[in-house]
Amino acid sequence: MASKKRPRKAVTTKARTKSAARKKSKTTAKKQAGIRALPAMKVETTGGKQLRLSDLKGKRVVIYFYPKDDTPGCTMEGCDFRDRSWELDLRRAVIFGVSRDGLSSHEKFKSKYNFPFELISDPDGKLCRAFGVIKQKTLYGRQHLGVERSTFVFDEDGKLRHVYRGVKVPGHVQQVLEALDRL
Repeated sequence: MASKKRPRKAVTTKARTKSAARKKSKTTAKKQAGIRALPAMKVETTGGKQLRLSDLKGKRVVIYFYPKDDTPGCTMEGCDFRDRSWELDLRRAVIFGVSRDGLSSHEKFKSKYNFPFELISDPDGKLCRAFGVIKQKTLYGRQHLGVERSTFVFDEDGKLRHVYRGVKVPGHVQQVLEALDRL
């Protein structure tokens, strides 16, 4: 007895588009899941300061996560924020850079490039995990966990208003300024 093969159902372009749209919306939802307001976490910043993030309510807050101090992309990003910090000031926003480097590394990095904003040290990755920026990365064919370049913009009420993940440095500060203008 010969087995009968069922003819494959033709998938229309419209059906493929709907399927892709569903996948995209799920991905977007996953990316947006997580933190929704400034957490009540206590962090250490350059200048020997201790800060509870939730105490920043009443100010617009920009927190950007970067992989490592004094590397080309991270330096360019920090310098872009530095060079346009006066525009952030005009929009009543404070900015913080975060990486898993220690405070001594942050102090050298901040001093070397004259950053007018504080850097937050997160050596145990607690803040990075809370914001969901620790990702599997590949470098020279080897996989490791690292910080995904990401930026979070909070309004005066401490509510998360804009999230940028997988940030490409050129033009990013302009995106942040435009997001602040929309608040």
